[in-house]
Amino acid sequence: MYTLAVSRDFIARHFLVGGDWRAENFPHAHHYVAEVSIEGNQLDQHGYLVDIVDVEAALEKIIDYFRDSLLNEKEEFTGLNPSIEHFSRIISEKLIAEIKPAAGAQALTVKLWENATCWASYRHEL
Repeated sequence: MYTLAVSRDFIARHFLVGGDWRAENFPHAHHYVAEVSIEGNQLDQHGYLVDIVDVEAALEKIIDYFRDSLLNEKEEFTGLNPSIEHFSRIISEKLIAEIKPAAGAQALTVKLWENATCWASYRHEL
């Protein structure tokens, strides 16, 4: 199985809602790292699972949208707790709308780190 991966880091703020998480209930920043990986068994006629330049451009566009923002104010988080679980799914959905994987691509995973030791991921079958 082939895997292609791209990562970008950025800072964004959020606060958690719906529970008593002490300091997490107040706006604070995280230095996020978004790791995107695409897996598949078959490459296209150029030997690509997906063009890495396309993945880099799409991820940069998405990260620029969230960079330095308060996630709670973004439309995508309306009615949601802005957890890294939800955030990884939202980034995944935006990426799928932007890139064109080869027919052999089988899955796209977004692993979102909110610090050096904590992450969540969302895997989307293609």
